Amino acid sequence: MKDLHTFRNETRGTTIADRALIADSFFARAKGLLGTSELEAGCGLFIVPCNSIHMFGMKYAIDAIFVDKQLVVVEILHAIQPGQASKLYSRAHSCLELPAGRARETSTEVGDQLSFSRS
Repeated sequence: MKDLHTFRNETRGTTIADRALIADSFFARAKGLLGTSELEAGCGLFIVPCNSIHMFGMKYAIDAIFVDKQLVVVEILHAIQPGQASKLYSRAHSCLELPAGRARETSTEVGDQLSFSRS
């Protein structure tokens, strides 16, 4: 988890995150955002693969955007709170975790097409 990536909502023409890490190893997915005190504006964590998340041990709320293999948004959790867990989204392949409120700020909705590139 060292390279930063930019995630865009191609449907809305907005940048969702310009400093996102990709968690694609067992350890990186297991750790996720645990041990962090905040997720700064512009930052995110893309967990691959991932079709559910939990907030046990977290200190702050986040938005979670679940996407399929083609990066089409299949579910959005707004401001999921510490101690909560999502249900299992069978259509989801990955999850983009963002600062709480970012999904609404970028008008991201189910059905939107996302893309990402190395920053």
